[in-house]
Amino acid sequence: MNQYQQINLEDYIQSGEGGQALTYIRKDGSAMAKMFQFGLGSDTVEREFRISRAVYEAGIPCPRPIRLVTDGKCFGAEYEVVANKRSYTRIISQEPEQLETLTLKFARLGKQLHAVPANTEVFPDMKEVIRPWIEKSACISETLRGRLLGTLDSIPSPRTCLHGDFHIGNIITDGEKDYWIDLGDFAYGAPEWDLSMNFYLAYYLSPENMEKLFHLDPATFRRHWALLVKSYYGIQTQEEQRSCEKGMLKYSTLKLMYNFCKRHNGQGEPSPQLEGLANAFLTGMAPGIF
Repeated sequence: MNQYQQINLEDYIQSGEGGQALTYIRKDGSAMAKMFQFGLGSDTVEREFRISRAVYEAGIPCPRPIRLVTDGKCFGAEYEVVANKRSYTRIISQEPEQLETLTLKFARLGKQLHAVPANTEVFPDMKEVIRPWIEKSACISETLRGRLLGTLDSIPSPRTCLHGDFHIGNIITDGEKDYWIDLGDFAYGAPEWDLSMNFYLAYYLSPENMEKLFHLDPATFRRHWALLVKSYYGIQTQEEQRSCEKGMLKYSTLKLMYNFCKRHNGQGEPSPQLEGLANAFLTGMAPGIF
């Protein structure tokens, strides 16, 4: 991987905050730097940069990756600046009347992405992205680990491009063109890997985190999810929606455990609450929904 180039964050203005990184716009407007949290290894940064470059070269709309950078404390990468950009979630939070229009557009753009055949020599199988964390993490009990790995093995791996962190916070627009961002988990596999986390977010993300990450309240995100799943799959009834959601439970469970393990770097004790939720999902008995 390329060498990191030194930058001075005094030459930048902070522009955003995500779960693992802060973003900064260079004062001359020439680039955006995404700087990952202190202590997060350079391998995470390099993987996202490498995958983002491959996505860009495949012709999928995303900001052009420029270079790897460090301020001496944190690692990151620079990307082209999309002038006057706003995420879909930011627009919906500021202009609630845009909810249906943007959700339907998001569903259409998602289907377009999922129609692209993935180069399997460049992009990983989503199952193999998740597997090492499930196999090795101390955050998972041995009993649950066996169930998770058995479920993972049962999932097919079509050559479908996946965003990997597919939600309305990770698509931006300048008003004319739309761009996918945060591509570190881009992979291939069943489209339900992408759709399923929206299901989980709609029903289980806390109101505090919903506001922090999406600038929305849970009820608004649930309306977004209902429109998204109905548009994407051509669903007509509540019964069809619930049946579709049940089919997503195994994907939601595996992505949830993967994200939890990554966030804790595979360390720590198993969480009884999280394991209880995972077991409920795996048996098709998601509490409070079905």
